[in-house]
Amino acid sequence: MATFNPSEIYQFAIKIEENGEKFYRTMVDKLENDKVIELFTHLAKEEVRHKVTFQKLLSGFEDYRPPESYQDEYFQYLQAYAENLVFNFEKFETDMVKVESLEDAFQYAIGKELDTIAYFREMKELVPVGEKDKIESILEEERRHVVLLTEMKKEVLN
Repeated sequence: MATFNPSEIYQFAIKIEENGEKFYRTMVDKLENDKVIELFTHLAKEEVRHKVTFQKLLSGFEDYRPPESYQDEYFQYLQAYAENLVFNFEKFETDMVKVESLEDAFQYAIGKELDTIAYFREMKELVPVGEKDKIESILEEERRHVVLLTEMKKEVLN
């Protein structure tokens, strides 16, 4: 069984945010609806801000060892979750090419935001107590992203 370095949970979070930013910026260049472009530009900036937060948290996390109840299997689960559900990092470019319409963009974005929320919920259980509030704050922002995307989808597609 491979050993999983606990700091990797933040490294995956950083990658998730980078891919989220890349998706939103790609869609800004691809779509033509001004309201959607404004929203996706805002969400791209949010992803950058989240990435910076995770980078700061990672810098203090290197020597952290989670409680004994969290064994390598749980870290491997989070690794598999991030790689397969949130963003299959190798398939990401291919997935973005498949997003051709406004409806596709909303569906993809909402799905990935929901996947990200689920990952961060799991991640929150592994971080030091002092960092749980920071993760919860990002979770709240990700939830707001889902609401904003859903509302905008209804507005522009109906």
